[in-house]
Amino acid sequence: MGKRRKSRILVLQLLYQYEIRKEPAAELLTEFCGEHPKLHPDILDYAESIFKETLNHLKEIDGTIEELALHWKINRLSLVDKSILRIAVCEILFRDDIPDKVAVDEAIEMAKQYGGEDSGAFVNGLLDRLIRKSAGTTRRG
Repeated sequence: MGKRRKSRILVLQLLYQYEIRKEPAAELLTEFCGEHPKLHPDILDYAESIFKETLNHLKEIDGTIEELALHWKINRLSLVDKSILRIAVCEILFRDDIPDKVAVDEAIEMAKQYGGEDSGAFVNGLLDRLIRKSAGTTRRG
C-alpha cells in the first residue's frame, strides 16, 4: 500500500473522530500523531495537510457533496461515506498535485473497503457527477 493511500486512511479516521468527538482539530492531530509514532513522516505530513485543508474548506466541500448527492442531505450520509467523499472532493477541488482520476479511484477503493455494501457505487456516482460538472473548467486528469 502506497504512502498516499495510508495517508488517506488516516484522514478518514481523523475526520470520523472529528465528527464524533467534536474536539478541536489541533487536539485530534496531536493525539493521533502521538498514537502513531512509527508512521513515516511523509504519511503523517500528507494526512495532516489533507485533514487541515478539508476542514478549511468544509462548508464548500459539504455544499458540493449535498448538491451532487441527489435527494440526500449531508447529515443523512453514513459518517464513513461522508468522510471519504470529503477527502476526495477536497483533493479534486483544492489539490493540483492529485489527478482527479487518482482521487476518485482512491475514494472508491476506500468506500469498498470501509463503507457499506453500496458505498463504492454511491461514491463513484457522486464523484463522477463532480468531474462531469467541472468538465467545462480546466481539469487535471
